[in-house]
Amino acid sequence: MEYLDKLKTEINKVIAGKEHEAELLAISLLFNGHILLESVPGTGKTMLAKSFAQAINGKYSRIQFTPDVLPSDVTGIQFFNPKKQEFEFHLGPIVANIVLADEINRATPRTQSSLLEVMEERQVTIDGHTIFLSNPFMVIATQNPVESQQGTFPLPIAQLDRFFMKLAIDYPSLTEERNMLKMYKTGTASREVKAVLTADEIDKLKEAAGKVGMNETVESYLLELVRKTREHADIELGVSPRGTLALMKASQGKAFVEGRNYVVPNDIKFMVPHVLGHRIFLSTEASMTKTSESILQDVLESVPVPVESGAL
Repeated sequence: MEYLDKLKTEINKVIAGKEHEAELLAISLLFNGHILLESVPGTGKTMLAKSFAQAINGKYSRIQFTPDVLPSDVTGIQFFNPKKQEFEFHLGPIVANIVLADEINRATPRTQSSLLEVMEERQVTIDGHTIFLSNPFMVIATQNPVESQQGTFPLPIAQLDRFFMKLAIDYPSLTEERNMLKMYKTGTASREVKAVLTADEIDKLKEAAGKVGMNETVESYLLELVRKTREHADIELGVSPRGTLALMKASQGKAFVEGRNYVVPNDIKFMVPHVLGHRIFLSTEASMTKTSESILQDVLESVPVPVESGAL
């Protein structure tokens, strides 16, 4: 897709080796999804979010979460202006197009819950007044691995389920890190990202992506994968119906960026780790020796891939 190539080119100007993440961000944007980025510090999570916002010509906002951040610091407040003798709204940083919720797992559960309404309904309520957010809108949250950090609060299940995808950003490869050094040594690294998409163009792309078809055979394959997560002996809590819809949409998005108007099983298999990984919760015994990734691989291997999976 031409628009995806443009996005990748612009993001690659400032942060090398993030083509895969840029593609998944674009797919999420097509379906109004939110992204959870997990990695150790210094791997480019913040720069990726900011560059993505600039590339789609969106208003960018950053919230640095700490234990003392209050819900009103996120959503905004209503206050009395003595000069005007009237109440006014001071909107919080959540009112933007691309919101970076940095180190979200450092916020208290109460503050984390302030994002539930805005992520699900794309609106924020302040003292009984509802404010609708403009399109596009996406929350990109970052967190460091919970098990290696002190002073963190694991995200509740309801919060995790509202993230369309979870991406684990790895360290760059040797080649990518060498290219990064070369970009900065030669002065070719750029901090300026050009806007390559307008809001109208994004709306048209969303409409087209939503029309990508899925025949009954492929649909049954998707549903069987979800059902297996609810029956697996090592999974205490399987994928929710919201997760089923997310997997369908993400698969449509993958087909769309590949230039097809129909979903094939490989689209679903590609998206399963990103869409379902944070939506399954292992039993206590299984979590000691296994990971969500290994369990999902087991699920994928247990469901036969349909042979006839072409266009509708």
